[in-house]
Amino acid sequence: MGALIERGLTGEGYDITLVTNGMDALIAAANGDYAAAAIDVMMPEMTGFEICRHLRQHGSTLPVLLITARDAIEDRVFGLDSGADDYLTKPFAFAEFSARIRALVRREASTPKPVLRLGTLALDTASVRASVRDRPLPLSTKEFSLLRYLASRSGETVSRSDILQEVWGTTRHIDPTIVDQYVRYLRRKLDPEDAGVRIVTVRGTGYSLVADDGA
Repeated sequence: MGALIERGLTGEGYDITLVTNGMDALIAAANGDYAAAAIDVMMPEMTGFEICRHLRQHGSTLPVLLITARDAIEDRVFGLDSGADDYLTKPFAFAEFSARIRALVRREASTPKPVLRLGTLALDTASVRASVRDRPLPLSTKEFSLLRYLASRSGETVSRSDILQEVWGTTRHIDPTIVDQYVRYLRRKLDPEDAGVRIVTVRGTGYSLVADDGA
């Protein structure tokens, strides 16, 4: 399958590096300047989940599409929680795979890189780090992406479907309640820090990140 994908993407004008085990994948990611990575979950030496976690733990923002035969909701959630940006189940049409890659590359190229500030919260989108009053605020990659999106639209109400499209890269095959779950995670981390911001639930619509009065 790797060879087929390599031929297909090369035919579309991409420069491809094909590796066949997890350690080589990490070496390639550390030494190459890549626009995106497609990683099979069942790789020798390390699983795709482990590769994603390692990349994110070491600060990599490389867009990752996980490929797997596992199509259960809990498997997709686990993959996204590991740091993947998108998740594609086998069997799939190459046209859909190619479209997913284009979306990842396009989104990464258009992502702004400034430090977003609201209240006493600061989000460094280049290093994928959050802080409150210069104190680190530990967030998972997906938590950071969700908070960054809400901060970029501060004061506006964004729908669950908009959040899924922006943060998870798709609205297909994902239970929308995962957004509610991650909002709860963020609230548990933000509220004790007195960050000067709140995630407000707009009933029947979505969520909004707002600054507290005087923040």
